[in-house]
Amino acid sequence: MKIIAIANQKGGVGKTTTSVNLAASLAALGQKILLVDLDPQGNATTGSGIEKTALIQSVYHVLLGQAALNEVAIRSPAGDYLVLPANRELAGAEVELVDFPNREFQLRWALSSSSDAYDFVLIDCPPALNMLTVNGLAAAERVMIPMQCEYYALEGLSDLVQTIKRVRHHLNPQLEIEGLLRTMFDPRSQLAQQVSAQLEEHFGDKVYQTVIPRNIRLAEAPSHGKAAMHYEPNSKGALAYQELASELLRRQGPEQPPSPSEKE
Repeated sequence: MKIIAIANQKGGVGKTTTSVNLAASLAALGQKILLVDLDPQGNATTGSGIEKTALIQSVYHVLLGQAALNEVAIRSPAGDYLVLPANRELAGAEVELVDFPNREFQLRWALSSSSDAYDFVLIDCPPALNMLTVNGLAAAERVMIPMQCEYYALEGLSDLVQTIKRVRHHLNPQLEIEGLLRTMFDPRSQLAQQVSAQLEEHFGDKVYQTVIPRNIRLAEAPSHGKAAMHYEPNSKGALAYQELASELLRRQGPEQPPSPSEKE
């Protein structure tokens, strides 16, 4: 089981879009996927076609030890993967976890009971360095960092790398950067091209070859409770995330499914 936190302290960079679309794309390649929604906004939950206001139990109850993960996980009606859902109730978890002696490891312990059930666990972290994000990073083996190719993104990336180093030092020695994902990319922008080149220069093969374009279908799909590949499968955004899923699998080792471009 590979556990990947999808994180960036900067908001609006495509973390949830990446979480939902990557989960659906990996599932379409035959992988057993659990998507953990750690954001009280619950956007990964609704984007997966699950009504967050109707939840009886959520990731909140799992973190507080009030329910087992397999009791709470729900299959996405629009995609063949499971979701550990969230709603605004999760916002209270930070306060309630304060008195827990090992509060940073609640998610790690919950996932440890299901180590054989999934090929990948994707954790959609909130856009802040809070106890929920720390739980996600403490549970993960790798961090995927979605980011826009703009000026302030590099500054935010530097902060996030320092955060990952601190978590690795104090909580999770195994934590590494899985890769940097360029999202909402506009090839017509000279600044985007320059920032993209800087990322490749400084991070080398940690930068995914796959680039996620700015695409209206990716923005529309969540309102239908679907990943882009189930909403508009031939859209540039849907195809890009399928390419990302294949690239991610290739990085894990040999004999993985070929990418869509390799099938042609």
